[in-house]
Amino acid sequence: MPRTPSSPLLLAGLLATAGMAHALAPKQFDAIVPSALPGTARQWTYASGAAELALAAGVAHPRTRRVAALATAAFFVGVFPANVKMAVDAGRRSPALRAATLARLPLQVPLVLWARKVSRGAAG
Repeated sequence: MPRTPSSPLLLAGLLATAGMAHALAPKQFDAIVPSALPGTARQWTYASGAAELALAAGVAHPRTRRVAALATAAFFVGVFPANVKMAVDAGRRSPALRAATLARLPLQVPLVLWARKVSRGAAG
């Protein structure tokens, strides 16, 4: 399978890398968990990392790719509030960090579209 921008293996790799990062460096993710969520930030960090690893496995496997890619698109929408919180919290930080967190917000759209494209390209 060619590794094009819509490649499911690239999407799976992105998800797996993010999932591992949640386990290896949870503190940075804890900081962006919205406080309105029940439980501890660390529980949400580990749960979202585990979800990313499960989604990565699903996207990588041809038999589960379509459903997993749709779930990935929903996941990307679901974690958007954490990116908003990161941008709001960066308001008290350096201008470069503020700019980076604000620039990250619209990047969620191409991630959602990528996951949907992978889903459409999967065998039904």
